[in-house]
Amino acid sequence: MSDSLADGRTFRTLNVIDDFNREGLWIEVDTSLPASRVTRVLDRIAEERGYPSRLRCDNGPEFIAGRMAEWADAHEVRLDFIEPGKPAQNAYIERFNRTFREDVLDAYLFTTLREARQIAAGWLEDYNGVRPHAALGDLTPLEFAAVNSATVHL
Repeated sequence: MSDSLADGRTFRTLNVIDDFNREGLWIEVDTSLPASRVTRVLDRIAEERGYPSRLRCDNGPEFIAGRMAEWADAHEVRLDFIEPGKPAQNAYIERFNRTFREDVLDAYLFTTLREARQIAAGWLEDYNGVRPHAALGDLTPLEFAAVNSATVHL
């Protein structure tokens, strides 16, 4: 996703969620998010949760880059690309992104990247641990995972 600071500089966000319990795993905020940055974020998540067997993503340059393919091969992660122009094939992240856009990106005028990162992190905690989701039987993503005693995957 992308937005801009009050001074007009643009920034991007990389939003990573778990399809199983709709948990937001991370929101990375910066002016540029190339494949090397994406793989570092995924490695940090994997330190805590392990590597996923598959990763669904769009066809953005950071995902189709050779660096991303090398990372996926090295960690035995299958990259499932959605068809161009078919965001419904990645419906969970599209829903997450819409909520993030409405609640955070459209609601605040950020003056610094640090401020955007702090607000995004606070929102993610609320999204995962406080806000019930109708699709999860009115449980939060963290409650849903606990109730289902599931090993959480990316």
